[in-house]
Amino acid sequence: MSIKVINISMIFQNKFNPDENLCAVDGVSFDVQNGEILSILGPNGCGKSTLLLIASGLLEPTSGRVCYSGNNADGQSSRKAVVFQDFGLFYWMTVWQNIEFGLKALHNSPAERRDVVQRFVNLVGLTGFEKAYPRQLSGGMQQRVAIARALAIAPEYVFLDEPFASLDLQTRDLMQEEFLRIWQGQCVTTVFVTHSIEEAIYLGQKIIVLTKRPGRIKMTLSVPFPYPREPALRLTREFMDLKSSIWNSLREEIETQKPMK
Repeated sequence: MSIKVINISMIFQNKFNPDENLCAVDGVSFDVQNGEILSILGPNGCGKSTLLLIASGLLEPTSGRVCYSGNNADGQSSRKAVVFQDFGLFYWMTVWQNIEFGLKALHNSPAERRDVVQRFVNLVGLTGFEKAYPRQLSGGMQQRVAIARALAIAPEYVFLDEPFASLDLQTRDLMQEEFLRIWQGQCVTTVFVTHSIEEAIYLGQKIIVLTKRPGRIKMTLSVPFPYPREPALRLTREFMDLKSSIWNSLREEIETQKPMK
């Protein structure tokens, strides 16, 4: 299941000045191959989230198109899941009910839903918390529920918008490892937006770096580290050199955003 984004541009009306338009993304094209994780990096306000929403079919671009598995369509027939930074859990539902929610929409039988939910509860390490509500869980546990809910529907595509950004550093590292472990069992075509260069490298097979607004592709590179990836990879010279190279490219964009004195 591949994604092809072709010459996407997105223009919004400036809410502070209705007579002015803002170009968020300009002429962006990229491919995500079947079962690949693409990481998207860029400075604040460069259109990363906008691009993810367009790629997922949740936002229609001003111009350009998105193809799913070679089909020039809106992707409504494709099974897609989106995970956001704020988890997006239903606070009035238990862990079990949250994970089960998408399966009900697919009209799975009660027995099928029970088997799938139990498998994902076990997979994300939440056994014993099935009846807990989101407010009773830590941030990391809530994010595990969000990921389990997204993957339980057996999606063809997964889109993640900075899903670990609100977690503390230690929990974030653990969740990255947890996500890769789960992903390797699913091999779902994935688009992952992040501010963290380290996270982009550790998770992704391919990275695109966007310029400051309007977002255009400044750099596309393949990550040379095979899966499975161990935490110690982050400490290797090769990892650090790649991180430094990407940072130098990003730094140019961030510095040109600084206001003139």
